[in-house]
Amino acid sequence: MTIQAAKTTGQSRMLLTNLVTLSALIVLIISTCEAKQPHILLVVADDYGFHDIGYHGSEIRTPNLDYLAHGGVRLENYYVQPICTPTRSQLLSGRYQIHTGLQHGIIWPPQRNGLPLDSPTIADKLREAGYTTHAVGKWHIGFYTKDYLPTSRGFDSYFGYLTGGEDYYTHYTCYGEMCGTDLRNNTEPADQYKGSYSTHLFANRVIDIINKHEDDKPLFLYVPFQAVHSPLQVPESYEEPYWFINDRDRRTYAGMVSCMDEAVGNITMAMQQRGFWDNTVMIFTTDNGGQILYGGNNYPLRGWKGSLWEGGTHGVGFIHSKLLSDKIIGSVSPGLMHVTDWFPTLVKLAGGNLNGTKPLDGFDQWNAINNGDNSPRTELLHNIDPLTPPSGSPVFNGTFDTSIRAALRMGDWKIITGDPGNSSWIPPPTLSKVAITIKEGHPPQTDVKNLWLFNIAKDPNEYNDMSGQEPVIVKKMLDRLQYYQSTAVPCIYPDDDPLADPAKHGGFWGPWV
Repeated sequence: MTIQAAKTTGQSRMLLTNLVTLSALIVLIISTCEAKQPHILLVVADDYGFHDIGYHGSEIRTPNLDYLAHGGVRLENYYVQPICTPTRSQLLSGRYQIHTGLQHGIIWPPQRNGLPLDSPTIADKLREAGYTTHAVGKWHIGFYTKDYLPTSRGFDSYFGYLTGGEDYYTHYTCYGEMCGTDLRNNTEPADQYKGSYSTHLFANRVIDIINKHEDDKPLFLYVPFQAVHSPLQVPESYEEPYWFINDRDRRTYAGMVSCMDEAVGNITMAMQQRGFWDNTVMIFTTDNGGQILYGGNNYPLRGWKGSLWEGGTHGVGFIHSKLLSDKIIGSVSPGLMHVTDWFPTLVKLAGGNLNGTKPLDGFDQWNAINNGDNSPRTELLHNIDPLTPPSGSPVFNGTFDTSIRAALRMGDWKIITGDPGNSSWIPPPTLSKVAITIKEGHPPQTDVKNLWLFNIAKDPNEYNDMSGQEPVIVKKMLDRLQYYQSTAVPCIYPDDDPLADPAKHGGFWGPWV
């Protein structure tokens, strides 16, 4: 071989080596980009009815929510709890309320109660994974000591209110004769926002956080709006387009929904302007069914907020993200899903781990949502509430006591026992009354009916009680309720503490112990 040929061969080998190295570097860069942790935007509406979103046929206009839902995956077999605190506690902990002592009611402002400190929150786990974490809006899972405040539960910052509801403009609320302002900036009372409508106030704070966020860190935004919980208040301009709704409560409520829809649109636009949106996973969920006494509606579902019927528990929910596979965008997910599932789903999606958590009741649903796989969840416990007064007598011996308020879903079947709450179907005020035929089974040995069984796949509106026709299924499900009851911790529901009175704390609701 000549010197020139050897030189040429050496140059070729060096070029090939450089090309291989460059290719490997490109693959590494692509892999790194693909593995980038997504930003997470978790939006919670309060008391938002099943019928009250545009894509469920509502007369209320929700263009932003509809656009996001149709550009993502709509969750149409998705369940929450019938009231506020239980849903929020399960969302943030991934654990059923029977495992945290919050089986009964909500946390009232003067109660020494909260989501147990031995349950890490989703914010704790995401912060461990490198996220910057922020909460803006309603808390309602306990605040009697500073250890229960959001900034002690995994959030780097917090702006919002701690109790269950308040005036949208003054941020003032009363519990019996205890009255005070309820608004916090991190741990400190905030008194300078009187007159600011809360939906606008919270959305603007979220947008400010987005605009100030460091580009190199993943962002977790938890945005539990006050809307559309009572009291019914909204700037007049949002109510005016609904002049055709004669019912005043429904008209104001519709305006509140439109204002919230606008706020969601403004938040997502801010993320787009910062270049975050293409790497964001957004979840939207209600906390429970709509409150028909204050304008909400769940038709055609049975019942409403506070009940164990579908109207109280079958929630509005969807997920939107550019990271979803193309084949799934625009689809409806039929898989059974519960609010506890967001905890493991999002923590794992974020590259975090579940070390240090107590046994979770939630399931990782990402493959079911993103790939169309079967849901890993085959059953869900709606609740077992030992403090609601018993209803009637036990139908069977040797299994779960049907006088206890409880509900369980197994596959397509749902069983309800005890006092289920209001059992009505309430059409929207804009629709005429619809005739409904109710078929109820009557198992023996009970003085007051306290047992119902429905095939939700065939009968999603709970018209036909099958408890009398399917005794084998009834017994199987009661035995399963008995098992869940054996795993429950004692219910925590303390008496009111007069030391919580805001008059003793500068006129603000906040920690008092």
